[in-house]
Amino acid sequence: MKHYLVIQLARFGDLIQTKRLLATLCARPNVSVHLCLDKSLEPLARLVYPDVTLHPVIAHGTGLRGSEAIRSILLDNRRAFANLKSIDFDTVYNLNFSGLNFRLAALFDPDCVEGYAWKDGQELIGLWPSMAMRWSGQRRIGINLMDFWGGYCPDMIPPTSVNPTASPHGGGIGVVLAGRESRRSLPAPLLAQVASILAQKGKAEKIYLLGSTNEAAVGQGVLKQLPPSVQGNTRNLAGRTDWAGLVDLVGQLDLLLTPDTGTMHLAAHLGTPVVACFLSSAWCFETGPYGVGHTVYQAITDCSPCLETVPCNFDMACLGGFAAPNFQRYLVTGKTEHLPKNMTAFTSAFDALGQVYEPVAGNDADAETRNCFRTFIHQYLSGDGERISEIEGALARQFYRESDWIGTAQKGIMD
Repeated sequence: MKHYLVIQLARFGDLIQTKRLLATLCARPNVSVHLCLDKSLEPLARLVYPDVTLHPVIAHGTGLRGSEAIRSILLDNRRAFANLKSIDFDTVYNLNFSGLNFRLAALFDPDCVEGYAWKDGQELIGLWPSMAMRWSGQRRIGINLMDFWGGYCPDMIPPTSVNPTASPHGGGIGVVLAGRESRRSLPAPLLAQVASILAQKGKAEKIYLLGSTNEAAVGQGVLKQLPPSVQGNTRNLAGRTDWAGLVDLVGQLDLLLTPDTGTMHLAAHLGTPVVACFLSSAWCFETGPYGVGHTVYQAITDCSPCLETVPCNFDMACLGGFAAPNFQRYLVTGKTEHLPKNMTAFTSAFDALGQVYEPVAGNDADAETRNCFRTFIHQYLSGDGERISEIEGALARQFYRESDWIGTAQKGIMD
C-alpha cells in the first residue's frame, strides 16, 4: 500500500478546493490518503472527506506573529508532528507557501515532497508552484485553484468527476452575508435587493441568511431591507450553524447567493446551484464555484482583479455595476442589453484542463489569450508539447526558466 499526505493549512474555501487532488489520490489502487489541516476545520473535513485520514494541527489563531508564532505552533504540535514523521509517505503534497508549511516539510525526505520542501535548512519551491508564481502577475488568464492543486498529479481525475452537476434541491435560497474580505461583499441594502429578486423570481418559500457570529448584525440589516412579503419567510442563521448544520442546510437549497466564500465552494461540492457576485480581488477564473450549473456575475474594470492588501484608489468602481438599476433589471428579465457594461455574466463549464466560465451576457475580452494559456498549461501537464502556436511559444518563453529545463533534464537522466 502506498501512503500519500496532503498538507493544506489554509482556510475553509481552500480545504474544499483541494478536492480534485485528494479525489485523484483516493482513486488510485491500494492507497492510504492523509490530510494535514488546521484543527478548526477537522469537523468539516470529516464530513467532506470521509475516506481520508486526518491529521489536525494548530495552524492559526495563536495571537502571535512571525518567528514567535512559528515557535509556539511547533511546540503545541509536537505530538502531531511525531505521528506524521512515523508514517512512511511515498509522496507529500505541501500546498501552502508559509513558514509552518516549510517546517512541516522538514519532517520528510525532500525528494518525496512536492510543492514546498525543506532541505539542509533551505526552503525549496517546486517547478509547478514556481510557474504559478510567474503567471500570478497576469491573473485574468489564470486557472482555477482546484485545477492548480489537482495539477500536482499527472493522472488527475476528469473535472466532471469532481463535483456533481448542480440542481435545485427544494429547500429555498441561502444568502451568504459576507466573505473574509469586506471589499468582496455587497453592502447589506444591495444584497437585500438582489436576494429579494432571486427569491421572488424563483418563488422561494424560505430564505436563510448565513454567516459567522460576526455577521449576525449584518444579517439583521439585510432582514430589515427585505420587502415585508419576503421578511416573513427569512431566518437569520448567522452564527447559529455548526459545520454539520451548515453542510445539511446548504445541501438542501435550491440556490446559494454568495460572494467568493468557503460556503460557495461547499455548495458546489454538494451540487447546490451557486449565484456568485465577484468583485474587488475576487476573480472567477481563479476561485469560482467548481462544476456545471453555476452563475457568476463578475465585475470587470480596468483595476480588477485587485490586491486586497492594497487600498482602493478608485472609490470601489467594481461595485458600481451591482448598484446600477440595470443590474436588477437584468436579474428580472435576463435580457443581455440590461447588464451593466462593466460586468459580465458567466455560466460554469469545463474544458480539457478543468473549470472555465462562458459569457452569457457582457464581454470577455481576455478569452483568446486565456484559451491559449490554458492550452499551454494543459500541454505542460500532459507532456504533449510537440505542436505549439506562436503565442503558446511566447508563453513558454515567459513562464519557463533555463533552470527549469536543466532540472527536468537531470530528473529524466536519473529516472
